Amino acid sequence: QVQLVESGGGSVQAGGSLRLSCTASTYTYCMAWFRQAPGKEREGVAYITSGGSTAYADSVKGRFTISKDNAKNTMYLQMSSLKPEDTSMYYCATGRPTYCSLRKNDVSNWGQGTQVTVSS
Repeated sequence: QVQLVESGGGSVQAGGSLRLSCTASTYTYCMAWFRQAPGKEREGVAYITSGGSTAYADSVKGRFTISKDNAKNTMYLQMSSLKPEDTSMYYCATGRPTYCSLRKNDVSNWGQGTQVTVSS
């Protein structure tokens, strides 16, 4: 079981920026961010592999950047040009041992979540 600890959530006005961090207790091949707004399904936002391959949901492309410090087992999500519709609980997750995706069914471990609120 991999332990994940997120930080960096908060409240910001539309157009602003936030950076989320997630530290894993051990090495993982795939780390990802998901989010869930009230009354909605949890959705994949972005993932990054230990080799640096990335993928993004269409809704955040060009605004969010995922990165990782492998030496620290820490992943980051730089969120810019935030919109009210980005308001959600953001969850850190690990994927399969050799496979990465933005599907919930491919998640092996979940963090506790950090709230991001964007006001208009």
